[in-house]
Amino acid sequence: MQPSPCAVLITGVQAAGKSTVGRLLASRFERGAFIEGDDLWQMVVGGREDMSDPPSDEAARQLHLRYRHGAILARSFVEAGFIAIHVDNIYGADVGEYLGRLDVPRALIVLRPRPEAVERRERARATSAYAGWANAGVQLIDAIRQFDTWLAETPRVGLWLDTSDMTAEEAVDTIIERWGEALIAPTG
Repeated sequence: MQPSPCAVLITGVQAAGKSTVGRLLASRFERGAFIEGDDLWQMVVGGREDMSDPPSDEAARQLHLRYRHGAILARSFVEAGFIAIHVDNIYGADVGEYLGRLDVPRALIVLRPRPEAVERRERARATSAYAGWANAGVQLIDAIRQFDTWLAETPRVGLWLDTSDMTAEEAVDTIIERWGEALIAPTG
């Protein structure tokens, strides 16, 4: 299957499998590009302020700069004939703003495994993706549930998948089978 060039945002909570699924999905296309939100975050090397609870004004500004650059890069790839898969932690109204920046065909895929499945994945990864939120008496599962609440505020457009019981390959197969559901109608 080779859909027409478009910008695809894959979002979900941390440890939802966005990067693994996104990279696999991009590799399935004849002309697929992969944009990792973490790579954009790491571009700021001097003066970077990371997100935490509560975030500083500067951390929020840098986060939105990252989102804007992701959209610019995705649009550039689409204009060059690629399906651009951008994975990042974008939630709620920020998703609508991101999609609104794209004047090219676009799609949204939301990976939403159950919080308990995310907790198992996060513990197996032995990372500290939730370190800024799971501290001072806040349990990891509670931090994950907070992120899931923010994700739930995302506009109900595109393809939403509960990937709790799916492998990355199964998730990609499902996305390809249901590709039309992910597409977002053009605005205005």
